[in-house]
Amino acid sequence: MSVLIKGGRIVTAADDYVGDVFVDGERISLLGEALDVSASTVIDATGKLVLPGLVDPHTHLDMPFGGTTTIDDVTSGHTAAAFGGTTCHVDFCIQGRGQSFADALAAWHGKRDGKAIIDMGFHIAVTDLSAPGRLDELATLPDQGITSYKLFMAYKGALMVDDQTLFRTMEVAARTGALVMVHAENGDAIDVLVSDALAAGNTAPVYHALTRPPETEGEATNRAIQLARVAGCPLYVVHVSCKESVEPIMLAREKGWDVWGETCTQYFFVDTTFLERPDFEGAKYVYTPPPRDKANQDVLWNAVRTDVLSAISTDHCAFLWDGQKTMGRDDFSKIPNGGPGLENRLHMIHHFGVGEGRITLNRMVELLCTNPAKLFGLYPRKGTIAPGSDADLVIFDPSRRKTITAADQHSKTDYNLYEGTDVTGDVDTVLVRGTVVVEDGELRVEPGFGEFVERARFGEELHAATATA
Repeated sequence: MSVLIKGGRIVTAADDYVGDVFVDGERISLLGEALDVSASTVIDATGKLVLPGLVDPHTHLDMPFGGTTTIDDVTSGHTAAAFGGTTCHVDFCIQGRGQSFADALAAWHGKRDGKAIIDMGFHIAVTDLSAPGRLDELATLPDQGITSYKLFMAYKGALMVDDQTLFRTMEVAARTGALVMVHAENGDAIDVLVSDALAAGNTAPVYHALTRPPETEGEATNRAIQLARVAGCPLYVVHVSCKESVEPIMLAREKGWDVWGETCTQYFFVDTTFLERPDFEGAKYVYTPPPRDKANQDVLWNAVRTDVLSAISTDHCAFLWDGQKTMGRDDFSKIPNGGPGLENRLHMIHHFGVGEGRITLNRMVELLCTNPAKLFGLYPRKGTIAPGSDADLVIFDPSRRKTITAADQHSKTDYNLYEGTDVTGDVDTVLVRGTVVVEDGELRVEPGFGEFVERARFGEELHAATATA
């Protein structure tokens, strides 16, 4: 099958021009002006943007957490992603206590098999290195296309690791070409603050933020940076939310160290006051790190504009408000941490970032597509529009108006973080590997279409032959 996309405004991290894209099979074959080629399908993109498919490096689908499981499985999560222009993501495979990495990956592949709509890879979340041979097993994962190791510095008694486990993992990453990712919060201090709040009878959702002050994020971020420097490994700090975390990343990057950071869509728009909404509605905004004081929003916009932060993810970790979040109605520490967002990243960043002059279109593509692909071993197969790259393409109408609402979203959750927000710009058509997956408001493929992608080592490039069904 072949597709010709005609007359669209083609935008990559580096380019911005009007032209045609010819897709032959699964990959982009030709780019040019008024291409004289025949195609099975012709799409008129006049007046619309043609963007690379978005890459989301941080999602949690079908993940057990806090006594429940995230409401979106791979199929519903991928459907939401596709309608939002995301064509590839990297999810987290969580190693259970005492579990081998092979068993953890087998379980997570089981969640994916026959359910994928878009392409995906896995990070491995390391929780336990105590068994003999576990470090050696960790070192083999990059050979299997699992080229990033995630460690939680918070959630004491559940996912949190100690500094020894963190540092040993960093040493393995340094010699195997893996990227270390950290959830940076001081879990020990937070555990004390949570206990103190509950002992004082403070149980409302706002105490989720008050017991996780920004200093705990800043301290853990700096600690991870210094340990990575000693180990000699590249470091990626996830979901940066505040000035206290931005500053050590900025300093490390000014020094030329191998440190990168991401923030998430919600941190630009949701602040601490949302947690104070009455009738337990504040629980909708319980995610970690928590929403911060509003002043941090300008800090984050400046950080993504200047490349102090290099990517914007969603940290999509969706629960029902009614039935899951309400588990913590009388105890904020029992509210499942996480929020939805896979479907609306492009809407929000295009409207409030590009539309309001905070970032350029090219920078938007860099943050949502190209940098995530480069950092996580998916580039140039993903994240750009170039001959030989996968034909993962988004035709985006920059003038179409949309009101974001849970009523018409594709996630299974019962609320939306941006409920009632009016934006200009909406997804028109989405292709994954040359196949139209979203068109005219309809999903055009069946579960099982999406592929698992084995990713290249950090700093290396990925080519199409590395894909596995």
